[in-house]
Amino acid sequence: MSARVAAIVLAAGASRRLGQPKQLLMHQGEPLLQRAVRLSLDAGALPVITVLGANFDVIHAAIDFKNSLQVVNRNWEEGIASSIHQGLKTLQENAPQIAGSLILTCDQPRLTVNHLQSLIETFLAQSEPTIVASAYAGIAGTPAVFPREVFANLLALRGDKGARALLVNPPCPLIAGPFPGGEVDIDEPADLSELD
Repeated sequence: MSARVAAIVLAAGASRRLGQPKQLLMHQGEPLLQRAVRLSLDAGALPVITVLGANFDVIHAAIDFKNSLQVVNRNWEEGIASSIHQGLKTLQENAPQIAGSLILTCDQPRLTVNHLQSLIETFLAQSEPTIVASAYAGIAGTPAVFPREVFANLLALRGDKGARALLVNPPCPLIAGPFPGGEVDIDEPADLSELD
């Protein structure tokens, strides 16, 4: 079987600064979370795992998850690292031989299927374990594809430290591809103007 890339969509947070679940904000006719799941599937990621937590019942009832898996992070208040752990645990249970995993959030409205496909294709073209990240605002950020060989590094993250720690100090080679508008995310009410 050819190498495959999974996706873990991190969507467990409470959106406290925003004051409403960002997962359900509408953008281009669909909720942000549903859009992230759809883009991941359309880009060829398989399986796609969505990590939910805060506001689970409301979000789960409102989203069409298509052919993706949903998992609940009961420790979501510990921070984003616990959601990464939950996603990886579910991934290892469902696809233990996966080559790598795309990790993304749902709050980047400029995200496109073409960008995700580019990340996955670049990752699969490498002859050695390589992180393939998004480049924007002078940094390497998410979405990013992490090879299976660094899953242990992701599992070592704690608290509200996301995958960016591994992008700042990567444990293996890193390639960053341009993501125009990647710096745009929805965290506060003022950011809502970025949605149409």
